[in-house]
Amino acid sequence: MLELMSKNSGSIEKRGVFLASNPALDFLNTEWPTASGGKEDFFETDEDVFSWLRQAGLATEGVEEVRPTGALLRAARAFRAVLRSLVESRKAGKAPDFSDLNAFLVAAHSHPQLVWTKSKSVVLKTVRAADTAEEILAPVALIAAELLSTVYFRRVRRCGEQTCVHWFLDTTRPGRRRWCSMATCGNRLKVKSYRQRLKKSRNR
Repeated sequence: MLELMSKNSGSIEKRGVFLASNPALDFLNTEWPTASGGKEDFFETDEDVFSWLRQAGLATEGVEEVRPTGALLRAARAFRAVLRSLVESRKAGKAPDFSDLNAFLVAAHSHPQLVWTKSKSVVLKTVRAADTAEEILAPVALIAAELLSTVYFRRVRRCGEQTCVHWFLDTTRPGRRRWCSMATCGNRLKVKSYRQRLKKSRNR
C-alpha cells in the first residue's frame, strides 16, 4: 500500500519508498505487482511524478508545479520501462541498447552558472531547463547513465524475497545485502525459513 503524507498546502501526497541506495533504482521501484496478480504504480498523475522527484531531491530548481497534461506521466513511465530493460540486460551480461536512454540525455539541457550565495560565498551550480517532460526527468536519466556505466554491477541486485521485484545497490562493505529492506522482506524470509525448519523437525 502507498503511504500518504501531508504537503505544505494541506493536501495529501503519496510518500515514495527509497530503499535502493540509488535514485535510478528507486525510480525503477515505483511499480510493483499486487497480491491479486495486478500492478500498483506510484505514478498515476503528472503531480505524482513531480512529487517523487521532490522527495528524491531531484526536482529542477525553480519548477514549482507541473500542469496536468499527462506528458510528464507518459514520459516517466516510458523512461522507467527503458531503465528496467537496460538494468535487466546489464545483469544478464547482454549488450544493452542505449539509444532510448541517450535520447533522454540529449534532452538534458543544462549549463554551469556561478552564484553568489547568502553566506557570501561563490558556488558553481548546474542550471537545468525544465520546459519539457524529458528535461524535468533529466536528473534521473543522468543518474541512470552513471549507474550503468560506473557501478560494479554485481552489486546491483533484485530483492531475495521471491514475491518482491525491487532492485537495490549493495553499498555494504561485505557486499552481502540480500533484501531491499531487512525490516520487511528480510524479516519475512527469515520467518518463512524458520517455519520450514520447524516443520521439518516435527516431521522427523
